[in-house]
Amino acid sequence: MDSFSIAIVSGKLGDVDGVSLEVDKWIDVLNELGHKVFTIAGFYASTLSNIPMENQITLEAIRFGTDYQKKWENAFFPHIRRRPQPIRQIYSEELVEDLLIKGEAVALDLFEIVQRYNIDVLVGENTNAMPMTLLGAIAIHRVATEKRVATIFHHHDFWWERSRFSANKIEALLNEIMPPVDIGVDHLVISSYAAHILRSIKRVNPKIVPNCEDFSKAPVKDDYNMCFREDFGYSKSDILIVQPTRIVPRKRIEDSIRLIGMLQKRFPELGQRIKFIISLYQGDELDDNYVEEIKSLALKQDVSMDLISDRVASVRSLDKDNRRIYTNRDVLVNADLVTYLPIWEGFGNALLEAIAARVPVVTTTYLVYKTDIRGTGIQNIEIRDEYDEDGNLIIPDSVLLDIKHLLNHPSEVQQIVQHNFDIANKEFGYGKLKECLSKALNDYGDEIKASRRRIAKARKEYSV
Repeated sequence: MDSFSIAIVSGKLGDVDGVSLEVDKWIDVLNELGHKVFTIAGFYASTLSNIPMENQITLEAIRFGTDYQKKWENAFFPHIRRRPQPIRQIYSEELVEDLLIKGEAVALDLFEIVQRYNIDVLVGENTNAMPMTLLGAIAIHRVATEKRVATIFHHHDFWWERSRFSANKIEALLNEIMPPVDIGVDHLVISSYAAHILRSIKRVNPKIVPNCEDFSKAPVKDDYNMCFREDFGYSKSDILIVQPTRIVPRKRIEDSIRLIGMLQKRFPELGQRIKFIISLYQGDELDDNYVEEIKSLALKQDVSMDLISDRVASVRSLDKDNRRIYTNRDVLVNADLVTYLPIWEGFGNALLEAIAARVPVVTTTYLVYKTDIRGTGIQNIEIRDEYDEDGNLIIPDSVLLDIKHLLNHPSEVQQIVQHNFDIANKEFGYGKLKECLSKALNDYGDEIKASRRRIAKARKEYSV
């Protein structure tokens, strides 16, 4: 197989969100396959450990949450917040023109990086599926179509799947670039559902590369993370139920709180022992007072809830007070149960992380779970994705009984989590990721080589 110089482009990397985590895994596998990997990001939450620092390029204009990005979001997406915002009225054609002009300028900067670092192929990491970095989306599209740089668009989810983006004032632009259907580009998606949608809507034939996990380096208890309970004041008899996700509405954390509240009422003897932990931060999909809403619900349901994102990062370290910073994997190996009840997920990184940490999971049967995960034979406590007239997940009493049973039968838990681990290692391990990426790059190889020649020619002409 040929080796290439591959640059992964994203608004943000080095964080604990799904895109950042998946990029880390791709870098591991691409390195193993013999490719030279670069990253181009608007912002690095932490330094990436698996490629040299000089290969981690910053292009600040494509960062999430810049003043420009916020202005455009408020102007173009009327439902970016759940409650009315006067700033939504600032839409104008001049703003669209301003966006396109700035996007062209960023495209020139991106192409200059391609030339300077001898990059063969760009990977747009959700840049042209969700409008979180409009400048990045325009720039990579222009470089792919006007400069004809080989580009693979890796889509995790799509803007029309999110209510805050689906109603918008720039649909023509989004249809053009999110994702594009130009000849010469390639598309990778993370589920069979996403592949079906792209084939139906865009008439392209994407390849499926499922979210994966490095099960050969699965998290285990060690001298560092064994201090977790003591550091947070939990006793050995406490039951730690972990929500290993960001705090965003589509994760339906309110349903996890309701589940625990129901569990405590059904089995009062568990009440004082259960501690509900949300490990990650308020996400970039957060709107209005969602955190306050779930805090209020936890208080109402008498659920002991701890938000510990200030002590969780992508790498272990010490904070300014010399306290241990844990990874999400460290948190998971200390969990007795994981709640994962999303109404929608592109795939389910947190689910794979929990399986790798050998923790039992209670999950909704969200769409991609049903189409791409459940059929592998993985055994979780499942709640059918059905909701009542108030929008609450319908939680049957049988689920509470199943949870209580597992909490009282640790030997049975060990059999289940090992069963899940073995299946997930086969279906969603690094071996599967290596197989998928090898095929994708091999199939796209001729275009990458042609692009390499075009870039070399452009560099020569530019230098003259």
